[in-house]
Amino acid sequence: MIVPCLLAGGSGTRLWPLSRTAFPKQFLKLFGDNTLLQATALRAKAISPECAPIIICGEDHRFVVAEQLRAAGIDKSHIILEPVGRNTAPAAAIAALFAQKTYGDDAQVLIMAADHAIADEDAFVSTVKQAQSVAAMGKMTVFGIHPTRPETGYGYIKSGKEICDGGKAVDAFVEKPDAARAQTFLDEGNYYWNGGLFQFPASVLLKELEQFEPDMLKGCKTALDKSVGDLDFIRLDKAAFSGVRSESLDYAVMEKTAEAALVPLNCGWDDVGAWTYLANENADKNGNVLQGDVVAESCSNTLVKAESRLVTTVGMKDCIVIETKDAVMVAATDSVQSVKTLVGRLQKAGRPETTHHATILRPWGSYETLALGQRFQVKRIIVKPGQKLSLQMHHHRAEHWIVVSGTATVTCGEKVFMLRENESTYIPLGAKHRLEN
Repeated sequence: MIVPCLLAGGSGTRLWPLSRTAFPKQFLKLFGDNTLLQATALRAKAISPECAPIIICGEDHRFVVAEQLRAAGIDKSHIILEPVGRNTAPAAAIAALFAQKTYGDDAQVLIMAADHAIADEDAFVSTVKQAQSVAAMGKMTVFGIHPTRPETGYGYIKSGKEICDGGKAVDAFVEKPDAARAQTFLDEGNYYWNGGLFQFPASVLLKELEQFEPDMLKGCKTALDKSVGDLDFIRLDKAAFSGVRSESLDYAVMEKTAEAALVPLNCGWDDVGAWTYLANENADKNGNVLQGDVVAESCSNTLVKAESRLVTTVGMKDCIVIETKDAVMVAATDSVQSVKTLVGRLQKAGRPETTHHATILRPWGSYETLALGQRFQVKRIIVKPGQKLSLQMHHHRAEHWIVVSGTATVTCGEKVFMLRENESTYIPLGAKHRLEN
């Protein structure tokens, strides 16, 4: 059985201002009807429809993950919460331990990042199923992605001779090259992009970790053994997992093991690591990609994405313009990798725009600040049907509620009453209150 594991803990800072700490790129609808997480989960379902996928994410994103899976029709899943990020090796160890415990020693774990794009879904599913026979031989399988350009932003894998049907030996893992070396790799033809996609029997990874990273394995075992259930989530033990060394699966195991095998993958893969990916999608005759309420005049090879208002551009060439409710980012196309540096500067300055969007999601719905002054704040609150806010009380502020749409049940002190459209109420200081749809 193939047990898909989705790693959903990335931050995606290069896609700011759309991707933010509280709502990174895996939760965004960048193209199509699904978010990247939803597309990955549906991919996992196509590979192993009988198996509930494992999703590993941070605690702050748990409700977003659960809601997006539900919206995508993924009714059963195992959502494991990391108290701190520890890179891909500990995450893979947790997935292998959980898969072995749940499905037995023969379970094959498929590690997939939740924020990558696949153009040819059928080719991906077919290749993963073909790789099942390679992994069944006890191999730590890495999928080598056919390079389509001399890319300097990815690591590479040098393949060797064929060792089994569909599997090749791994001669070397290569760090990100410069442009000249990347072109050489492309010309030689036996180098593949390393997209962080792995498939292996759970028992084999655990055996290799026992040899190469015994302390990491011990810490992960303890974190899972001491985990607790919380609603639909599995919370890893914080003390145990925080003590685990942060390391990638490449460095911890794949570059050391004698059991590595490469399976070529040709499916239109991309890590969506910069705005240039969207800039190349469905461009018009002038090379422009215009999304939202956009009017472009005399522009070429330019991506303009408007989220909340009219955006106009004149005479722009080779540029990226991204507009959200609270931030606008303009960049030259050849400088988009520096967006991460820009976000770092904003974070050091304590700018909230790096963390949250103007609309803040909550399990019960969302809220957005419309106006903020010295002695007042105006919010738009949306409460989902059947949901309610927690019962709360404020010592330093009173509130006025106006129902714009729908019907609300209001708790104010000892009173519980209904409000309908255009009706309002006053919540005085110190009164316990709650809003319910």
